[in-house]
Amino acid sequence: MLFSEVYGRYYNTVAAILSEAVADKLYETRLNDIVKDKAFEESLLWIPVALRNGSWPLLNSCYDTPLHKAPKMPLTILEKRWMKALLSDQRIKLFDPPLQGLENVEPLFEPDIFVYYDRYNDGDPYGDEEYITRFRTILASFREKRKLKIWFRSHRDVEHKWECVPYKLVYSPKDDKFRLITRSSRGNMLTVNLARIKRCVLLDSFDGDERIPLIPEKEKLVIEIIDERNALERAMLHFSHLEREAERISEDKYRVTLYYDKEDMTEILIRVLSFGHKVQVIAPAGFIDLIRERIERQKSLIKT
Repeated sequence: MLFSEVYGRYYNTVAAILSEAVADKLYETRLNDIVKDKAFEESLLWIPVALRNGSWPLLNSCYDTPLHKAPKMPLTILEKRWMKALLSDQRIKLFDPPLQGLENVEPLFEPDIFVYYDRYNDGDPYGDEEYITRFRTILASFREKRKLKIWFRSHRDVEHKWECVPYKLVYSPKDDKFRLITRSSRGNMLTVNLARIKRCVLLDSFDGDERIPLIPEKEKLVIEIIDERNALERAMLHFSHLEREAERISEDKYRVTLYYDKEDMTEILIRVLSFGHKVQVIAPAGFIDLIRERIERQKSLIKT
């Protein structure tokens, strides 16, 4: 919300309209198309009207503008400081974003201003040069549509080699880790933590059909939520990306059924555990066993 009052979507929408007016390319249907594309649905009710009736004296009835040059939207100092702060994040640096024009700008805040209380401390080594090199090789495989050969160690510390088509690169905020979702030439899907990849090289190009993933196998999870300290609202936010059903079973208790991809089980497990005693797993039994195993493992670590 830092910039919406000055350089928000409405200003960019009007700037695009005026740019076409300066180039003598603007007409009624084109004006409406720009508003639909760049603004909100309800914007059609008032942006075109304000421009046509002269409330905003920027266009005349023939869709001409008194401007001689297309409007520019220069960044404010606040926007530059915000961008410099974002580019200070080690995860964003992995993508090697350009810093031109921001060299002498003071960041609005430093990354260490944030305190994370609900995620693990063994995140990926974002500052490690070898990790950065592997990450950018994987990015190149997406951008250049090339297959990958990767060498990685499993969670059992067994080394594997895998030739694959990259499908998706995902980030887990709970684990603070990146994962690479891939597909082999036989159609098998495999998800690998980037920190476990020890080496990767680019291979030949792949076509679009090779990148079509298998339909992920769905798992069902039933939980009960005690609605204290906004637990229900927080849970709905945490699991907003999942298909779900919710029902109220008592004054302060709700039963929620979640459907998730089988490969995301570890991520869902971590999220459920983060709610503590406010969330109880009802089914399936296998997920309950995983909860118990994780808690016992944490207890043993505390004792040592």
